[in-house]
Amino acid sequence: MKTLLLKKEEVSRLISMKEVIGAVEEAYKAFSSGQVDQPPYIGIHLPPPRGEIDFKLGYYKGNEVISMKASSGGFPDNQRLYGVPSGMGTILLFDARSCALICVMDGSLLTGLRTGACGAVSVKALARKNSKKITSIGTGNQARMQIRAITEVMKIEEIHAWDHTQESLSKYKADIENEFGIPVIMGGSMKEAVEQADILITTTRGKGSLVEADWVKPGTHIVAIGTDMRGKQEFDPEIFRNAKIVNDSIEQCIDKGETWHPLNRGIIAKEDIHGEIGEILLGRKAGRENDQEITIFDSTGMAIQDNTTSYKIYQNAIEGNVGTFFEFIA
Repeated sequence: MKTLLLKKEEVSRLISMKEVIGAVEEAYKAFSSGQVDQPPYIGIHLPPPRGEIDFKLGYYKGNEVISMKASSGGFPDNQRLYGVPSGMGTILLFDARSCALICVMDGSLLTGLRTGACGAVSVKALARKNSKKITSIGTGNQARMQIRAITEVMKIEEIHAWDHTQESLSKYKADIENEFGIPVIMGGSMKEAVEQADILITTTRGKGSLVEADWVKPGTHIVAIGTDMRGKQEFDPEIFRNAKIVNDSIEQCIDKGETWHPLNRGIIAKEDIHGEIGEILLGRKAGRENDQEITIFDSTGMAIQDNTTSYKIYQNAIEGNVGTFFEFIA
């Protein structure tokens, strides 16, 4: 048996955003159908000034593949000392029937792609069909990825954006308008930007409540991306009190997602969580039921998303004869 090696440049041309959205939908359905074995991820925090490395592992019965993603970040001296990026990613795919290693691929693009796609999946399931305006709080790479994905599933006429720095905001405006031709209005304040939203996306590294409850208008769909571990927070917990709350994984979100904050404050109980996105996609739970509902999709990210997305990349590589095989197992 030979193992396939896929480099970053090869991975970048082996999958489209539309395919990633399909892979993420498959992942959510599989998770809510009991087809996934996904242990808690492992994180190792290294001594300063170094950052951390995380390992996410998942087995999917549907494709008989075990995936492991190693992703690092927060290494400011990497470029100067070692000539490598401050954050890196690697994916290993194993054939679950034999546990032989079938693929090693660069994983630096994968997390951004599948996280962007999750926002689009939630928009299809939970946003008002007449939504026209997106507000983006945060203007980094993931904010751009969310726009790339959502424009695949919905026509957007206007984007409102806010960031801490005018420089980041101006660059985001120029980049988005150049790539999509959608006008970007730079918010004079976060409140001003949030009040415009049909779809509100947050992709910050917030450490406290950023978005206040009375800023969010009825009918808004919220895509909460930034909170994926304890200590992070982007929303006033009061927003959850009368909203329809949907998680990617309830188990993860009540432990380290945005959902943890209103639970911890006693604003909601676990029973107030409407369900998981996979349950809605499978038709087991209702999606949006009226145009006045505030819907919240709390995404902490799951190994099964890495599994289905990387396996699609692997399949495309085999079909397109892309990559390099090497003898790993004698």
